[in-house]
Amino acid sequence: MINIVLYEPEIPTNTGNIMRTCAATNAKLHLIEPLGFKLDSASVKRSGVNYLDKVNYQVYKNIDEFFEQNKGEYYFLTRYAKNTYSDYDFSDKNKNIYLFFGKESTGIPKEILKNHLDRCLRIPASSNVRSLNLSNCVALVLYEALRQQDFPDLCKKEPHKGEDWLER
Repeated sequence: MINIVLYEPEIPTNTGNIMRTCAATNAKLHLIEPLGFKLDSASVKRSGVNYLDKVNYQVYKNIDEFFEQNKGEYYFLTRYAKNTYSDYDFSDKNKNIYLFFGKESTGIPKEILKNHLDRCLRIPASSNVRSLNLSNCVALVLYEALRQQDFPDLCKKEPHKGEDWLER
């Protein structure tokens, strides 16, 4: 299973968008407090649209509680990493893969990253910006991991209007 871990997210609309992406991909979302908003806020609901009831998520008091309850392969997204996300093999469907993303203002603390240098990865970007939007980063890396696993249990054809809708 692929898991998304948000370390102290601050912006509700980003988290709402990520919740919708997790609902669309069957990824479990882990939220590490403190959160910069309330989960029942209108902003999160608006971004998640009508899919919040379909999101598998859990909230933790702190990172230690998360680590105590979750075992698997941890990967940490940071602009300071030396390797890109495409350098990693996420293809084993039998592994619990955890993709960590830090808070919008400061990322994942250096104290955490230092213990996992071989599992730090970055998204290539020009020097024009410090970083990309958090929800975009989650979608990008999550879909790469899913691509490597051949999109398990995801619809590859339109399930609602039919796969031949464009031809009709």
